[in-house]
Amino acid sequence: MTSQALVRRPRWAAAAMLAALVAPCGLNAQPAQTSQSQPWLEAAPLKRIVDSSGKTEPAARGVWKSRGYGWILAIDETGVTRYQDGVQCYTPPGENGGQSTMDSIEYRFFRMLPGNRAAIFQLLEGDTNVVFDRLDRLPARCTDAPDTSPQAIADEFLNAFAQHYAFFDRRPPGHEERAARLRALISDDMSEAGLWDALAAYMEGLSDSHTKLIGTIDGERRRVQDGQGSTLPMIRASQGGEGAWLGGLIDQAKAKLGDSAHHEGQDRILWGLIDGPDGVRIGYLQVFVMGGFTPGEDFSSDAWAAAEMAELNRVLDEALGAFQDADAVIIDLSNNRGGWDRVAKALPSRFTDSAFTGFTTQARGSGLAPFPNRIAPADGLRFTGPVYLMTSDVTVSGGELATLAFRQLPNVTQVGGTTRGAFSTPLAKPLPNGWLLELSNETFADEAGNVFEESGIAPDVALDIYPADDPVAGHWRAVEQVAAMARRRTPAD
Repeated sequence: MTSQALVRRPRWAAAAMLAALVAPCGLNAQPAQTSQSQPWLEAAPLKRIVDSSGKTEPAARGVWKSRGYGWILAIDETGVTRYQDGVQCYTPPGENGGQSTMDSIEYRFFRMLPGNRAAIFQLLEGDTNVVFDRLDRLPARCTDAPDTSPQAIADEFLNAFAQHYAFFDRRPPGHEERAARLRALISDDMSEAGLWDALAAYMEGLSDSHTKLIGTIDGERRRVQDGQGSTLPMIRASQGGEGAWLGGLIDQAKAKLGDSAHHEGQDRILWGLIDGPDGVRIGYLQVFVMGGFTPGEDFSSDAWAAAEMAELNRVLDEALGAFQDADAVIIDLSNNRGGWDRVAKALPSRFTDSAFTGFTTQARGSGLAPFPNRIAPADGLRFTGPVYLMTSDVTVSGGELATLAFRQLPNVTQVGGTTRGAFSTPLAKPLPNGWLLELSNETFADEAGNVFEESGIAPDVALDIYPADDPVAGHWRAVEQVAAMARRRTPAD
């Protein structure tokens, strides 16, 4: 069998019928295309902003203002300066690699649009299309020293939510009610701790794990983040906490899989074979994070991206090679904490023999149509037989994007619990005093336009993956229930 071979198994009528009920109509239908709302259709080829010698591409030089996102970029011969474009315009304070992953990344590529007055900027090839328009000059206000008074910080904080947060319709109460409460708390003589508490009160009950406030007060690192679901808070409050739980889950799975168990990709991927007494064999693949498969630390560099995908593909080729005689495959994303969108798309590409739109992306304030994230069949080994996708309320972000894509496939049945309901890539908005706000500004949907933010993606078959009385043993009991489900749908020879 070559690396291009397709592992084929029968498609079951029941799976096709189920998919017809839950998947959108017109799976491969394309929306009407216009250059105004879909500029990526007419964009020039991808170019680097900065070449290997450290010089910028002449065509990229100038001042650029983003559509949505709230950024201004000033690009000269020597590099790129990033400005926060809100109530004030300022360079993010203390930029030294950022306070979070999203705060540390910078655009590396651009695609010029016709007329050279606008361009698409991207972190990596294939990532989110962020359109910037060329300005004649840097706005004068961007050269002023930023106001760091409590009122100015609150204004910047509220403006970020008002301009960019995409989900007040799904996470009531809305912005105006929260903003009024915050404004009533602000005074010129309030302490730094008092200001922090006021901003934190605005975020209380927002139930969005992608929206957070990070900062340091009197040497103490603080973080406000809500929307963790029910399982993780339960685990974190238990004896041993999350570390003991994860260790127990991994040890248990490896013991159950026996000699077939493989724990690879920097311990982010676990796979093996489940053999039944009736001779039915079921492949098992658990992915904990959408990335981090290599020890590289230069997040978002070309070398990092290439190494990550190479390692992922190596592991998947090995696993799917072992699954070639399997009667079904269980893909376990019930503990997937998200990560890189490209990995979220690479997984379902291994379980289809035709291209499809996995999900769409649209940023608030961009004025752009939803961008269709197309998924083509992978070049490596694939499996198109019955697939069971395990999810829970721990499944979040990139894990949910993969779930959106998997649900488009007629051979996939989602089992377990409803996903977390936090899809958007966090938008980093540094405040003038050095605190960092991250919020959800992008709407991810299936091709029919269905949005699952806050509600999460409900399974086709409900199972309790992490029961409160025994969240370790309960997980493998759920795996065995899914395996039994697969066996019932496997015809006798």
